[in-house]
Amino acid sequence: MSDADGAIGEVLVAAEDLERRVRELGAEISRDYAGRDLVMIGVLKGAVLFIADLMRELEVPCEIDFMAVSSYGSATDSSGVVRILKDLDAAIEGRDVLVVEDIVDSGLTLHYLLKTLHAREPRSLEVCALLTKPERRRVDLPIRYVGFEIPNRFVIGYGLDHGQRYRNLRYVAALNE
Repeated sequence: MSDADGAIGEVLVAAEDLERRVRELGAEISRDYAGRDLVMIGVLKGAVLFIADLMRELEVPCEIDFMAVSSYGSATDSSGVVRILKDLDAAIEGRDVLVVEDIVDSGLTLHYLLKTLHAREPRSLEVCALLTKPERRRVDLPIRYVGFEIPNRFVIGYGLDHGQRYRNLRYVAALNE
């Protein structure tokens, strides 16, 4: 992809590192869910590439569903006030559920999402996040599987966007602002 506008900054996670870590996460999740059926919930739109690559690495039966949520606040800061734009197609009661997130920043949106899903009484509810920014976290969250911890920078690539652009990069980079 050309960077005619100069928006693509320092590469924080190279494509090879993403591939390797997704394989490792797939093996870990397969071990942990052996003998169980897994429902993976992708949080749209950012988690699409990650969940697609991750599910190809799984060796356990899995279903996939999606949710889209919108959090109110400034462009770079969530208020924690969340609206569900697209809900699940299937019930999760009594099921083993893994929420797949592209990035956990303040944690406020994910906190709301987990509360909402927990009320639907799944057998288990865990989180797999490709990226986390620990220094931005405002709530304590149980993130069982983490791809990479990154510094407090606005990132693009591998599903993450800025103004709906740059999702198709094969790596994760900082946005030059």
